[in-house]
Amino acid sequence: MSVHIASAARLLSDARITNSTVDWRHFSLPDSTAAYAVQDAGLRQWGPVGGWKVGRGTDGLPCCAPLPQAGVLPSGVVLGGPQWRIRGLEAELALRVGRDFDPGPEQPARHTMLTVFDAMLPVIEVVETRLANPPCGNPLVGLADLLSHGALVLGPAVAFDEAATDVRRITASVAIDGQQVAHMTGANPAGDIWPLLSWLAHHSAARGLPWKKGQIITTGSCSGVQHARPGARVQASLSGLGDVSLAFAG
Repeated sequence: MSVHIASAARLLSDARITNSTVDWRHFSLPDSTAAYAVQDAGLRQWGPVGGWKVGRGTDGLPCCAPLPQAGVLPSGVVLGGPQWRIRGLEAELALRVGRDFDPGPEQPARHTMLTVFDAMLPVIEVVETRLANPPCGNPLVGLADLLSHGALVLGPAVAFDEAATDVRRITASVAIDGQQVAHMTGANPAGDIWPLLSWLAHHSAARGLPWKKGQIITTGSCSGVQHARPGARVQASLSGLGDVSLAFAG
């Protein structure tokens, strides 16, 4: 492992463990391969993978981050502690992996991908970062920081239905302390999520992390990013999927 990758992984892991932040300008990452290597190194300290997030970067290319199992939480959870500084909120469509899946050396076709999932569910991704002095001016550092992933809060699962995964038709609402702060239709910038899912299945397997039954794959924000204060109660809903909620301790 090169020095810059080992150093970056150590800095981010220490920040996660101590609930602190580190200046993003301390990092030197030449490319996305290095950023993903930092993610992998961090996972060795953060524990098993509970799922993945996938989307498109500012360059339009797919990007992803593994989600530590410890941060995949049930609806109704109360989040407390110094690690919840930003309290960003994204209502998202997530899919549950129904069987172990390793696509092999090629990206799987859509018809194969449709056999992988057994359920879908509304989720809230809590946006947090271990990086100080925002905004981060280097997207590779943000990628190494799990794309600002804090936690994934899961709503109730419903049976998988391909038609219901069209995020261009999904309406997402977010309410904070009973006041609606977002109501959007088709706001997920990914458009068709299936090319991203195919890319992710191949990418994660190539990293030695093929999907496992029960993992959750979340597909990007359908509500933009909202922010809550300490002590806030949050509820999100996705049309055709249901509701999911969380609260922040005061």
